[in-house]
Formats: sequence, structure tokens, C-alpha cells
Amino acid sequence: METILDRVNSPGDIKQLSINQLYQLASEIRYFIIENASRTGGHVAPSLGCVELILAIHYVFDSPKDKIIFDVGHQSYAHKIITGRKDRFKTLRTYGGISGFNNIFESEHDALTVGHAATSISAALGMAVGRDLSKEDYQIVSVIGDGSMTNGLVYEALNNLAHTRSKLIIILNDNNMSISENVGGISQYLSKLQTTPVYTTIKNDMWELMGKLPDKMGQKTRDLARRMKESLKNFFIPTIFFEEFGLRYIGPLDGHSLEDMISTLKYAKNYKGPILLHAITQKGRGYVHAENDPTKFHGLGRFNKETGKTEIAEDAKVKYTDVFGKTLVELSKDDEKVVAITAAMPDGTGLSLFRDELTERFFDVGIAEGHAVLFAAGLSLAGKKPVCAIYSTFLQRSYDQLIHDAALMKRNIFFVLDRAGIVGDDGPTHHGLFDISYLRTVPDMVIMSPKDEDELRSMVKLGLEYNEGPIALRYPRGEGLGVDISKEIKNIKLGKSEFLVRGEKLAICALGNMVSPAIKAAEMIKKEYNFQPTVINARFVKPLDIESLLSLESTHSFILTVEENILSGGFGEYVERMLGERKSKLKVSCLAAGDSFVEAGSQKILRKNLGLDEQGIFIKSGELLK
Repeated sequence: METILDRVNSPGDIKQLSINQLYQLASEIRYFIIENASRTGGHVAPSLGCVELILAIHYVFDSPKDKIIFDVGHQSYAHKIITGRKDRFKTLRTYGGISGFNNIFESEHDALTVGHAATSISAALGMAVGRDLSKEDYQIVSVIGDGSMTNGLVYEALNNLAHTRSKLIIILNDNNMSISENVGGISQYLSKLQTTPVYTTIKNDMWELMGKLPDKMGQKTRDLARRMKESLKNFFIPTIFFEEFGLRYIGPLDGHSLEDMISTLKYAKNYKGPILLHAITQKGRGYVHAENDPTKFHGLGRFNKETGKTEIAEDAKVKYTDVFGKTLVELSKDDEKVVAITAAMPDGTGLSLFRDELTERFFDVGIAEGHAVLFAAGLSLAGKKPVCAIYSTFLQRSYDQLIHDAALMKRNIFFVLDRAGIVGDDGPTHHGLFDISYLRTVPDMVIMSPKDEDELRSMVKLGLEYNEGPIALRYPRGEGLGVDISKEIKNIKLGKSEFLVRGEKLAICALGNMVSPAIKAAEMIKKEYNFQPTVINARFVKPLDIESLLSLESTHSFILTVEENILSGGFGEYVERMLGERKSKLKVSCLAAGDSFVEAGSQKILRKNLGLDEQGIFIKSGELLK
């Protein structure tokens, strides 16, 4: 039996549908998202909560002429489905498939490539100003939500908008959630707006009254009406917060009511200045498992669509994230100076256990990574030991604070970077392939990376004990190697590498999770070339154990460095430079990601493509030995 969705292949196809048909289409899209995402994984809850809102937008506006910008983009699956990507949706977040976010190279309907929070309004304002300078005529709609309003970029954009007064429509998709529950003053403010619907009705009447006042009634009458409106705002709730930025505020609106959203969007389309529509939606709407646990279903792997349970392999090992979280709590219970900070990611960074057991010392600052680092610097100046846990790709947003506030003042901040290296299905906006390069340029920054989950525990201990300035620990997404972590945490020496296999001719100096495939590659080399290469667990990027490397000169000709980071500015280039400065005769070759962005795909496939597995290390070693 043909569905309405079967007949929808472009935004124009929905404009002929009745309201009842649009509701039916919304239901079909939700089923389609659940059916497909259960096989590929994805951002299920955010996208389920935004279906009616997206249908209303495309019903009123004309994409791609009108520019529709989704902040982060993880809530835009319905947008993808009705803009010609329905047939490819089964490839979502897979190698060679469509992105889990918006991408200007994927579709003309994606106005901005996204993946990180709070970028939509700045970009939309830039487009609006460019449009006006070119005297063109089209609409620009920014859809922002999931905690992005806690990020400072939003207010920098709004401050600029207050000056330009450019025609721009901002839709605040308010579902009370980031990835985890929203925190902070902005979240509380929006909650207050939601709880005063009577204000919206009276205010709209006042706006209409003012619009109908004839000019002959004089300035005094108009001033009185204006004062009445301002008094009304301040009496109920200060929406003047938005309106002082030059935004006409309308809301809160039911984001699941197609009638309300369509009529309001039509009004916004014809409104002459910048306008903000505050829509209330339910994250995970229409799928009971996502409604009950929106944090879990914010972004997850494959799951059983009937039970909502994620697929866990029988031989699944403990995840690095969980090892970090448990170790931090264990070591912090007897040290009251330790405090933990995250940027809206307590579950993703492993800090949820710290939050639950050491609540008063846990701080979630919202999606505000720059503030998180500077906040940590302040805590350090007050005598605390801040542990700042942020994904590798998101810590990039704090680069100035890392230099200016953490390193320059030699603050004792312990940075913990989850998702370092290849993260897999989320693709180029989320791969942690730049952290060695951007951290290595920061003076006095210690950088360490564990070979397995037991060494991770040792590095957490060292990170808490280190008091000479900032120190960073990077570790990969996913499971550890399954090593024993039941024993007492071992001590490791700062800046000291580890020789795992002693050999000759070739030394494979591997960092972090590249150590395990390096050991396997060494076995292949021994079998193929009849000699035993050396395998070194580097452990530290800075300080580099240069003395151990120099000790190889009498017995080795080559060093092959292996890292899950970009080549430029990475570990291998640092080794090559340091040996070169000491006039070493050792020839260095570097194996790392190249000078291009890495697409989405499983970690296994991507590592194979980059040569960052045992076979790739073996092949690269063979090239050196020829």
C-alpha cells in the first residue's frame, strides 16, 4: 500500500497536502527514522522531536532558494528525508553514505555544513547581510535548539544582529535538553517563558492593537501603548531579553501543532525585521523508548526497534570512558581539591558517576567549552585541581583559553579528551584527529595517551598528581583491549616511554591505541623479513622521551611513528624534528592521517583506509626496509 511518504521526493511535494495529510506524513517519517536508524544508529531523539516543525518550515518556505540552517544538524533527519535523500537514508552515518548532519556538498538544501553547536545564527546573519548587499530576495531561517543557546557564539551573533537589524527568522526549538538535561540560567529562563502561556495571548493582542492605531491618535497614545506593552512584558516574564537584541519574540508555541507553526511561520515570513519563534517540542516524540530516555537516544548505535535496547556484543569489553569515570571517582574521594567540569556531556565523558557520588564538586557549564577552560583556570587559582573533561573535537573551541588562560599562567588543570582519533560514524565534524597538533603548540602542555585501559588508570593518577601546569590525557572512543584492571593502579614516570619489544633495524614508536596494532605488525614483519623490530609505547608526546630514541642509533636505522592524528604538527613530525636537532642518523617516517578531512564510517574501515591498522603498519614498514 502506497504511503504519503512514497510520494514525497522534494519539498514541493508537501505543499499540496492538507493538514491531516501532513500529520499522517509526520507519523510515517517517524516510523521511517526509527526503522532505518535502528540499523545504522543515529541521533534518533532530536530528529523525532522536530518532524512537525520541519514539515511546517518546508510547507511555508521554498528551499533551496530560501536558506534553512539547522544548528548542529542532528535534528534534521526529516529535512533530509523530504529533500531527495529518502532512498539513501539507509546509508546514514555509514562509510560512503549520507552524513548524520547537514553538509553543503551533500545537498543544495543544506545551507550550512554543521556538527558543532551554536553556529547557525552567526552564519545566518552573514548570509542575510550578504543577501541585502546584493539586493536579493529570499528568506533565511535558523533552527537552533538542544542547548545551543548556552553557547556564547549565540550572543555574539545576537549582539551583531541588534546592530544590523537584518531580516532573519530564528526558530528556537526548545525541548529542555542538550544531550543530557540542560543546565544554567538560560535554561531556567526559557523554562519560565514556557510556563506563562497567558502572556503570549495578551501580548499578541497588544501587538495587533498597536498595529491598528491610526496616525491621528497622536504620539502620546502610541507612547502609552508602548509603555503598556513593556509593562506587560515585565509583569509576566521579561521577553525583553530577546527584544532588546532587536528581535520580535513570539512564543511559546506548540512545535508539534502544524496549524500553529504554519500560521506563525507565514507571519514571520512577511515580518520586516528579525524575529524569533520559540517552539516547544518533545525530544523523542512518537517513540516511547526515546521519550523515556532522550539522553540515551540522543545519539546511539544500532538498536532493537521493538525493545529500544542497544546491541551489545557478547564479548564486549569495558569502555575507556567508563574506566576513566570510575578511576577518577576512586582517586578523588580522598582529595577534596579535585573538581570535575564538563560542557553538557556528563554521560559522554564518563563524569556522570562523579556527578552522582561527588555532586558538590561537579560542574556542568552547558555547551560552553571556552568558558569551561577559563572556569577551570579560576578554580585552579582558588586552589582546586580541576579535571576538565571535553571531547577532543569540542576542546578545539577553547584554543585561546588553552593558551592564554591555562598555559600562560601555568594552571594545574587536568584536561581529559575523550573521542581522540577516529570516532567513526559521526564523521569529519567529530573525529578527534587534531588534538595532538593543537595541544603540542601550547607551551608547557603535557600530552599523554595510554596503550590500554589499565594504562589509562595510571595516567589519570598522574594527571591528578601533576602540579607543574596543564596536562592533557587523550584516549579513543569505544572499548579497551580487555586487559586486567582489577589490580592496584600502577605508577608511570612523566615523559618516559616503554619498550615492549626489543629488536633491531626498525623501531615502531606507536602512540596510544596504535600500540596494539604495532605489536601485531611487528610479528608480521618478523615472519616476513626474518628479524625482530623494536616496538615502543611512546606514552607521551610532550615531554618526549628523546633519550630513549637516541639510544637506538647503534642498532637501528629507521623509526616509524604511528599515531591517530593528522600528520601536520603531530607526534611523528615532533619526533623527526627533535632527532634532527640532535643530528641523529636515524631516519624517521611518519604514519598518520593525511592532509584531508576523514569521512564517516566505522572505525575499522577508516583505520584500514588510513593505514592505521596492523596491515597498514606492516606495509609502511616494508616500504622502509626495501
